[in-house]
Amino acid sequence: MAYLPEGAPRPAQRSGPVLACVSVCTALVVGFVAAINLAVPQLAASPLRPTSSNLLWIVDAYVVIFACLVIPAGAAGDKLGRKGVLMAGLGIFACGAVVSAMAPNVPIMLIGRAITGLGAACVLPNCVGVLLHATAPERRPHALAVWAAATGIGGVVGNVGGGAVLSAGSWRALFATVALIAACCLAWVARSVPRSARLDRTLDLPGTLLFVAAFVALLTGIIEGPEQGWGSPVVLTAFACGMLLSLCWVRVELRVPHPMLDPRLFRSPALSSAALGMTITFFGSFGLFYVNASLLQYGRGFSVLEAGIGIIPLTLPLLVGTRYVPGLIRRFGIPATLSAAFALTSGGLLGLSYASTMAYPVYAAGLFVIGLGIMLAAPCLTAQIASALPVERAGIAGGLQSATRELGSALGVAVVGTILTAGFTHQLAAGPTRPTPLPRTVQEALASAPADHTAVTEAFTHGANTALRAAALVVLLAGALVVVGSRRAHRSPAVAEGLTPADSASAP
Repeated sequence: MAYLPEGAPRPAQRSGPVLACVSVCTALVVGFVAAINLAVPQLAASPLRPTSSNLLWIVDAYVVIFACLVIPAGAAGDKLGRKGVLMAGLGIFACGAVVSAMAPNVPIMLIGRAITGLGAACVLPNCVGVLLHATAPERRPHALAVWAAATGIGGVVGNVGGGAVLSAGSWRALFATVALIAACCLAWVARSVPRSARLDRTLDLPGTLLFVAAFVALLTGIIEGPEQGWGSPVVLTAFACGMLLSLCWVRVELRVPHPMLDPRLFRSPALSSAALGMTITFFGSFGLFYVNASLLQYGRGFSVLEAGIGIIPLTLPLLVGTRYVPGLIRRFGIPATLSAAFALTSGGLLGLSYASTMAYPVYAAGLFVIGLGIMLAAPCLTAQIASALPVERAGIAGGLQSATRELGSALGVAVVGTILTAGFTHQLAAGPTRPTPLPRTVQEALASAPADHTAVTEAFTHGANTALRAAALVVLLAGALVVVGSRRAHRSPAVAEGLTPADSASAP
């Protein structure tokens, strides 16, 4: 298939199939994060015998590798060809899922999850790259809005589809099904996606290695904090290494002729606020996914399928309302749209914390409100990040968008999981029959005291409610910072004169 030169018109008939294809690929790699959360109770009771820290790593090993490599993978797509890297990513993704499906122990499971994360890192940024190059400029806002909706819908699809598979089979069947879907997506990409011109620039290997090392150190500290303690030598060393490596990365990137991601771009208030906004949006949504699956199963007695279906109210705004978001942005502006988005998301999380023991329709209303917030935020932030870089750097734009989202996902799971565990154990310790040693998971608590089922589930619900309220506060406060940055960006002289954020960041 012939390459499309930069700036050449894209055939209108091609952009529709490409949009459908990359949206499904995106929903697959994003949905896999949500699906594994549903499997946590099964994994906890499985012959793998994971500890509470093991469970967090089983969820987050995928996200850590995903987040660390997504920007380098976007740069590789710009250099080597986006379609080829996308297809390779789907193949790696399928192989990792097969390894996880056959895992006899926790270490092999973690290796499979890491391989799958590598594949996902190659998939997501290059989905954005091929979409931008296959879509005419005037259609890009609509295409990006639909693609952004796919990232939100993916989480819900993972819950519903994962719930169906887990109810009919086991966690091993879930991984096998994911591998089969990835193989089908690989064939679809090979048939439907056009090749785009490659960017003639060298790959920044030192910057890439420093970036990955800094990201791994940061996320290691976040994930090990709940188990080791936030003041432990392991966690403090991880955070210190993360900061030191980040400074080294900035120093290297400022000196190389072709940096993987130029830190000077973040002088643009539009780009920096959009990156923070994407992180916060997915902090809230994936923190919710981590709590919701277990809350519905333990707190309400839902089956795994019912728990998957129970998240559907969140997806309704994404399915129905996303098409109207570009029009809302044109009418009210980005700052006002983001203000509404973060207020709705925070309010929905707070509402859920009080509705966890109420009738399910009240709980569903909270999910719907959160869906409205994500519906407004994701397309707005995606377009803002994409506009901050020229189209020939679409892979990097997609990588940055994906990296901030996966960082937010990892932070959401780790922070919400930490608060949930702390609240759960505190409530158990305050009970009339304090178990010894103090369990850290529901499975451990029920195994040590089967007769205390009601007290255990009430303790879990208390911890989950505390975690949701903390997440709501973080989203509200950080969202306010994003809105302030967005207002500043849209009042800047460069924006007023019609320059893109990338133009503004690179201007002398």
